[in-house]
Amino acid sequence: MVNSQNTQEPIFTEYGIPIRNLWHMLLYAWNEVPLKHGWTWQAVDHAPTLDALLASVLMKLVQQRLRIGLGHEYVAEKRALSGPRGRIDFAATLKSRSLERSQIICEFQGYSANSLKNQIIRSTLARLVKVGQFGPFDKLRAAPETAAVKKIQQTLRRVLRDLDGIDFIELTPDLIRRQLLRRNDHDYRLMLAICDLIFQRTMPDGPGADAIVPVLDRQELVLYNVYERFVANFYRIHLRGWEVSAQKRLDWHARNTSERLPLMVPDLVLQETSSDRLMIVDTKFTVHSLVENQWGKPVFDSSHLYQLYAYLKSQEHLSEAHRSAVGILLYPAVQARLSERIELRDHVMRIESIDLAAPWQEVERQLLEVVYNK
Repeated sequence: MVNSQNTQEPIFTEYGIPIRNLWHMLLYAWNEVPLKHGWTWQAVDHAPTLDALLASVLMKLVQQRLRIGLGHEYVAEKRALSGPRGRIDFAATLKSRSLERSQIICEFQGYSANSLKNQIIRSTLARLVKVGQFGPFDKLRAAPETAAVKKIQQTLRRVLRDLDGIDFIELTPDLIRRQLLRRNDHDYRLMLAICDLIFQRTMPDGPGADAIVPVLDRQELVLYNVYERFVANFYRIHLRGWEVSAQKRLDWHARNTSERLPLMVPDLVLQETSSDRLMIVDTKFTVHSLVENQWGKPVFDSSHLYQLYAYLKSQEHLSEAHRSAVGILLYPAVQARLSERIELRDHVMRIESIDLAAPWQEVERQLLEVVYNK
């Protein structure tokens, strides 16, 4: 990735997105203000893969926390004490014969760093040591043990040792996200968001604990969600005078309801408050925005068009704004852009793309251009 002195060549993910741009996307997806700390951008600029990026930033945040002290919380504890504290577990005391040692087994709330949030972070770091992909992905052979890869692995192990006393736990998506929703401390919220993304990328597939979803398949799934949330939060932050609704469920308005009707949930509904101009936007993270028909000709994906058309037609009786609503399919692109306008009898459908390999300011300009260009 090009750094501030432009002395380094860009580093790209397997989908051609520069690592630095991906970090911007992640910050928007997590609804975070872009970080200005020098060490953060240095970690981003020198990360050769997405796992290396996530590991580097997570380790820096943990090391920063260790310097000021890990966050403590009240946690349930149960152990032998010389005096009563909390609730005495008489059955456990008698069974362990603790009285012979002048001790009793007590259950109490202790204020400890061995809290769930710290356990999640340490367990995630340990997971990265085992399955993290820190070097360039190579389908034919394992990534070479470069100095950068070894440095990341060594630092991971050192940070794990620094967290000695924090228990390892079995991670689940719900466990991480429940903790994430409870957080109001900025650094822990960001650390847990990174843990969530790391777990998604390395989620076990099948009964074997060592069976991991292939890197490219998992990355495509993860980046699909990141791209969707990034676009939504970008427009929420930057569009002035617009109402931005993400994942808004649309009603079919059918005369006869059926439980078998699929849900209609476009990624974004944008409405300009001054003019009532309405846009329905569906983000599509796919490698190719065009598909080949039976004759080998590149065409738009029919399923994407039909889906967007259903969103528009099912709502047009609600208001004049709905009758003239614009539908937009928004694809990512690398080194090239696609912009097409399809004028139907009542609606306009647009196929647009954003060049995620462009300099970040250009990426932001293109996103705003999609909305403001009629």
